[in-house]
Amino acid sequence: MQSSENGLIGAEGVPVDEKDAYAANYKAHRKGISYDKVIKTYDEWADNYDKDLCPGVYNGPEILAKAVGEQYVGEEKQEVRILDVAAGTGRVGEELQKLGFRRIDALEPSERMLEILRQRGLYENDWHDSIGFHQTQIKDGTYDCVVSAGGMGEGHMPISALDEMIRVLKTGGLMIIVMREEYLSYVNEYVDKLEPHLKELEALKKCKKVSRTVVPNYSFNKNGIVFVYQAL
Repeated sequence: MQSSENGLIGAEGVPVDEKDAYAANYKAHRKGISYDKVIKTYDEWADNYDKDLCPGVYNGPEILAKAVGEQYVGEEKQEVRILDVAAGTGRVGEELQKLGFRRIDALEPSERMLEILRQRGLYENDWHDSIGFHQTQIKDGTYDCVVSAGGMGEGHMPISALDEMIRVLKTGGLMIIVMREEYLSYVNEYVDKLEPHLKELEALKKCKKVSRTVVPNYSFNKNGIVFVYQAL
């Protein structure tokens, strides 16, 4: 079990000037929070989200976009169909656009976050929906690439979300996820479950691992982990 600081699990090592932002983020990640309360928290936080989790504090969108950019080259980027899962306010879409990606859709459960995302005008289509609890309206094999940054956490996406991401991928398509590394050690939904589930999906020939990379300064000066899997 991860120790806590002032009741905030994982707060050790957070830079002093990022403590308030960490506390704001923790409200959506607090121990035992239900999925419905997670969504309500994001609805209430949405207007301050980009200020609290600005680049430098939270670098997940930049890390994810870089990982996607490494998989595609040149004009190919303009045709790659991407689904951004737990898209939040659309920062991932913004970073992908900078790298030349254009065909980006969003799936986001928080209505207010989705409203802000729409104001950016970066996404072709969007769904106000969750993932991992039911089958979405998206057809099998729709996307070349399914991505998610910051969608994993206490009370967030269940591991069954991985199955849904793979379902909507074309054969040969890529699932690219970035999350805080330490969540694998203390978020109950993921401890000894997330990576074993990925291995199960590999055994079922649903996907194969391309890479697993630990990256520095994902958020709050903490490591992130980037998973890249290919649908079979």
